Amino acid sequence: MLEINDLKKTFDNGSPALKGVNLKINKGEFVSILGPSGSGKTTLLRSINGLESISGGEIYFNKKKVDDNSIKDVQKKTGMIFQEFNLVNNLSAINNVLTGLLNSSNKFLSLFYLFEKNQKLKALESLETVGLLEKSYNRADELSGGQRQRVGIARAIIKKPLLLLADEPVASLDPKAANIILLLLKKINKEFGTTIICNLHQFDLAKKYSDRLIGLLDGKIIFDEKSNSINKLDLEQIYN
Repeated sequence: MLEINDLKKTFDNGSPALKGVNLKINKGEFVSILGPSGSGKTTLLRSINGLESISGGEIYFNKKKVDDNSIKDVQKKTGMIFQEFNLVNNLSAINNVLTGLLNSSNKFLSLFYLFEKNQKLKALESLETVGLLEKSYNRADELSGGQRQRVGIARAIIKKPLLLLADEPVASLDPKAANIILLLLKKINKEFGTTIICNLHQFDLAKKYSDRLIGLLDGKIIFDEKSNSINKLDLEQIYN
C-alpha cells in the first residue's frame, strides 16, 4: 500500500524535520505514530499526500511513485483528518462534508455549493456512517468538539479513500469523545478495509485501537512494533 524510503524534509529555515524515514504500511492496517511535539509526525503525514514538499527520498503509493505527475491521483485516494477539524463554521455539516469532493467536482458549481443529487446522497451517507445524520443541516459552530471531528471524518471518507491520514484527531477532545472518535476510525478500518495512519500522543488509546505502533523522535523512527509488543522501555526512548 505505502512504502517510504529514506524520506527527508528540511524547512526553509534549515531546520530538519525528517531525517531518513523508512516505512512500509500494508493494506488494511491501522498504524499509530507516537512521539512528542516536534518529532516530525505531522510533517510525515503531510508529506505522504503532497501537502508538504519533501527534500529527499521517495514515497510509493500502490507501487506508484508519488511525484508531481501522480500527486492528484494520490490525493483522490487519500483522506485527511486534522487536529483542529478545519471546518467552515458558518456552513452546515453536509456542506462541510461536500467540500471533500471539491477536487472531483465542477469547480464553478462547487464555489456556490451547487452539488449534484448523488453527491449530496454520498454526504448524507458519510454523516450516517459517523452517527450524525440528524445534524446534517446544523451549522458547524453549533456542534460539540467531538461532533465537529466526526464531520471532519465524514468529509474525509466521502470519496471512499484507500488511505486515511489522521493528524492528532483527538488532541483537543475529552477522554470519552476521544474513544468515540478512535472507535469510529477502527470501524471504518474494519468495515471498509481503509488503511489508517494516525498520529497520537496518548499511548493507551494507540495501543487499544492500533495494529502497529511507530515511535518517532527528532525526525527518526525509534521503534516499529506490533501494538501488543510495546513495553515501557520503548516508550521511554521517545518520551524520556
